[in-house]
Amino acid sequence: MSSGRKCNNCGSADIEVDNARGDAVCTNCGSVLEDNIIVSEVQFEENAHGAASAVGQFVASDSRGGATAYGKFHVGTGTESREVTLRKARQGITHLCNQLRLNNHCIDTACNFFKMALIRNLTRGRRNTHIYAACVYITCRTEGTSRKFRGNIG
Repeated sequence: MSSGRKCNNCGSADIEVDNARGDAVCTNCGSVLEDNIIVSEVQFEENAHGAASAVGQFVASDSRGGATAYGKFHVGTGTESREVTLRKARQGITHLCNQLRLNNHCIDTACNFFKMALIRNLTRGRRNTHIYAACVYITCRTEGTSRKFRGNIG
């Protein structure tokens, strides 16, 4: 997609701007003209209760480049709801793993399973304790950890 600019190296007007990667590249010579393009605009919306939210791309602190998903940033709170959800999940999973005497590798793996479930909207309408238990269970099965899961969870 051409952006109407010219390359500083070859003078070509064939510039491809990729907002997902956050860069602008000349398709003729391959020169990177811009990188680290984060957000070009911010939109605000108001919910039914009158609270204002800024809508934009969420770039996670642990991401390796590019935006991961669209999110809502709550104005005035300083934290993003997805970040709070992931922090609470890590606490719940850590608590469960400590009870089962699992190591930190299992905690990290279970948290990664939770992130995958969250991205695919598999957590909606389900109890958090059930989701945490399922993520720990999947971790134990994939890691070959011998733990017996008995009784009701939650």
